[in-house]
Amino acid sequence: MDTISPNSLDNLAMPLGEDFADVRDSVRRICEQFPGEYWRRLEEDDRYPDEFVRALTESGYLAALIPEEYEGSGMPLRAAAVILEEIHAAGCNAGACHAQMYTMGTLLRHGSAEQKARYLPAIARGELRLQAFGVTEPTSGTDTTRLKTRAVRDGDSYVVNGQKVWTSRALQSDLMLLLARTTPYDEVGKKSEGLSVFLVDIREALGKGMEIRPLKAMINHNTTEVFFDNLRIPADSLIGEEGKGFRYILDGMNAERILVASEAIGDARWFIRTAAAYASERRVFDRPIGQNQGIQFPIARAYAETQAADLLLRKAATLFQAGLPCGDEANMGKMLASEASWHAAEACLQTHGGFGFAREYDVERKWRETRLLQIAPISTNLILSYIGQHILGMPRSF
Repeated sequence: MDTISPNSLDNLAMPLGEDFADVRDSVRRICEQFPGEYWRRLEEDDRYPDEFVRALTESGYLAALIPEEYEGSGMPLRAAAVILEEIHAAGCNAGACHAQMYTMGTLLRHGSAEQKARYLPAIARGELRLQAFGVTEPTSGTDTTRLKTRAVRDGDSYVVNGQKVWTSRALQSDLMLLLARTTPYDEVGKKSEGLSVFLVDIREALGKGMEIRPLKAMINHNTTEVFFDNLRIPADSLIGEEGKGFRYILDGMNAERILVASEAIGDARWFIRTAAAYASERRVFDRPIGQNQGIQFPIARAYAETQAADLLLRKAATLFQAGLPCGDEANMGKMLASEASWHAAEACLQTHGGFGFAREYDVERKWRETRLLQIAPISTNLILSYIGQHILGMPRSF
């Protein structure tokens, strides 16, 4: 269980209201250029939102967490969360590019000086994309320590064999953060040992032992399967120490959960605003349907849940920025935000009735998109297990 000295919290200040107002206004202006019609066309064509990602890159927002010394914006985590929240609140989707924010942290915190100097400025300038995160495998799923992809040292190279699944944006990325086992599972003292992180240059690897296949899904998330067949990568692709990769990945998970949960907050705000407006305008039986408690109350409850989740996420971001333990808040905030967004989505779809299924209203698209957040990047059940074991001190549930 995380323990925080009361004195360490005395001088912390948590923002309320619309913090980073200039950032919010700027992101809203960018998103106005990409209305629902744009996202619907993308789905019809199974296309990546290149124009949207380009606009965010040129604004500097995808480099929000890269320090200024590497040509980034050097913003705090809370500012990055605000960016993602506003993207989703505007009806857009940051799934095409959000990984660059949190995968970059592994390189920033654990990469060598040469690696950071080589890659971070180019990522900040938009010359390179670091969007792909190769962790999940078909047989191991969330049990990351059981992954089977192997990277074996051979002179000045590592030879990689294995398979990844649900590796989003691999076809639109220049670089991939890859987690592979460098020491066999049955040869390590702890199951979390023997895993290593590599920064793979996809441009060099394709056709030379790496194959990427699109994986169709219920949302246009540009996800793929990736196959490694004796792929040879330079030894200096290794980030940090060999065998310490699992710890490096865990190190970035709190930031990832705070950021993705902020997208859920944005989704919830879109659903609540959309539902409330429609319920006030739509008249049935000579009265606005929002006058009916069966319509009004689910929307109101979703609003209350969203406000509560937002406060917990703000606390998590404040603790993270102060360098204090925030695992409890990040996990619970992610769970509550994903559930608030889903409840808001359900209320919005129900409010629209049959029109909620009409693509032109964008409700069904957003409804499909926000459902993902209860599964990825971590499922609700695993968070409940975390709370039971690490916060409440009960026996491990698995």
